[in-house]
Parts: sequence; structure tokens; C-alpha cells
Amino acid sequence: MDELSQLDKLKIVISSSRPPYVLSKHDYERFRVPHKGAAYFFMFYENGISTHGVDFQPVTVSEGELLFILPNQIHNSPPMEDGIKFFTLSFAQNLLSLFPQQFLFLINPLASPKIEFKHPARQRIVSLFEVLNQLLHAPDRENNTEIILAYLGSLMTEFNTAYFSGTKVDGSNRNEISIIIKFKLQIERDLKMRPSVASIASKLSISESKLYKLVKCYLGASPKEYLIQRLILEAQRMLYYDGGSVKELSHELGFTDPDYFSRLFKKQTGKTIGQFLLLVQDLSGKHMD
Repeated sequence: MDELSQLDKLKIVISSSRPPYVLSKHDYERFRVPHKGAAYFFMFYENGISTHGVDFQPVTVSEGELLFILPNQIHNSPPMEDGIKFFTLSFAQNLLSLFPQQFLFLINPLASPKIEFKHPARQRIVSLFEVLNQLLHAPDRENNTEIILAYLGSLMTEFNTAYFSGTKVDGSNRNEISIIIKFKLQIERDLKMRPSVASIASKLSISESKLYKLVKCYLGASPKEYLIQRLILEAQRMLYYDGGSVKELSHELGFTDPDYFSRLFKKQTGKTIGQFLLLVQDLSGKHMD
């Protein structure tokens, strides 16, 4: 990302299929290579349709939709296709500290890696991307940091608003989503310690039954199932990026029995760890063909 950054102060990369700042196929291929890092990535489709891989799951993105990739997720992009119009944006995780507000969609409490925009919002999204593209390609861009941040903040606000637009984020719903956000944050903090559902519920000051009901409703799994899914996903990411032995991996994720961990991995993914590693190798340089 540092090599492609258009603004050294903020580590922002923005590109488009639109002239005059067209993303070259060479640079697009560099974006396609998954790498472990603390950057966010967004891709908005003006038109066309493509299927991406996000943590080994297919995600189809089409006209008027935004794909967003969180730090350390495994993102496999399809090859660049003629006729598809898009904008991409990437920035370092620490940039978020420069905004006065939080963008809660980045925690992905609704468990969806894409956002759909209605037509008026689509026009605003395109306009904001165009202005940011111009600002980041301007010779004096290093002197326009505050302006760039203002437009980027507006763009992120559009993303955040659209993400929650299908839910009534008020009253009890606002409280429910707040609990889901806190639940996911607690899981991320304590993941490798394999916290119990009871301990998580206690930290969130709610009953286990209420936690079960909310997590099942919003995330499609029980709290225990979600924790196991998240642990196995972390194992997949670690194998993908770092490799390592089963014993080392199971120990790092809080499992004392490597054999149990291996059985759990197969149950969750349908593959043994060895088969998964072969799949990673078959991704041809770690991207989808």
C-alpha cells in the first residue's frame, strides 16, 4: 500500500475505471494479491457485476453496491474485466483516529461485506469519489489534507448510513445493535483465550439467554457457534498468511489438544488442514483466477 499511496501523510489510495485517473491493469493486479495488513479496502460498482472471495466465501457485487474489506481479511479479487465501471479506496486503519465520529459499519454488526445504495445516494457516492480522485491526484495534494479528510468523512458517512438503512436503528433496535457491536469487540479482544459465553454475557451485563437470542438473530449463529467460527476463520487466515504447524497453530488459538483442533477445523471447513493448505497453494500466487 505504501508504494501506491497518493498521500504520504494519510496513506490513502484511490483509483477508478473512469478517465482521466484510470487504474492500470498492472496496479489492479497488485491490489489482487492478498496481504496481511491494517488497511481497509472499498470497491464501489457503478455498473457491471463480479464475484470476489472474502475469507474464502464468494461475494457477488453488482451495480450500485459497495464491497468493503476489513484489516487482515483474505480478499481474492477477480481479474479486471472490460466494461465494468468502479472506484476503489484503501486507507490505513490508524486514519480513523482523525475523524470525530465512529463508523460502526466497519465492525460489521450485520455480518454483510457489501452495502447497497439507492439511486440518489449512488449519485452522491460517485460525486464524492470523483472529487477525492481529483484531490489525490492534484500536485498540491499534500497541502489539502483537511479538505481530503472532509470529503473522505462524507463518503464514510454515506457508507455508514446505507449500511444501517435496512434496519430501524432507534429505540430497542439501536440497543440491540449496540450489544452485537460490543459482543463482536469482546470476541476480538479475547479470541485466543476462548472466553465462555457466560463470561461474555457478564461483561456485557446481559443474560446468557438474551445474548443467545440477539446473536442468533443478527449473526445467524449461537454465541458459542460464532466464537468457534471466528476461531477457525482466524486459523485459516494464519495458515494462509503465515503457515506453521498444527501444534503451533492450535496452541496460539488456545487449544491444548492439537488433534481436537484438527477435528474441529475439518468439521467447520469440510477440509483437513492439509487439504486446506493445498487449496491455498492452488490459488496461484494467492489470487483467484
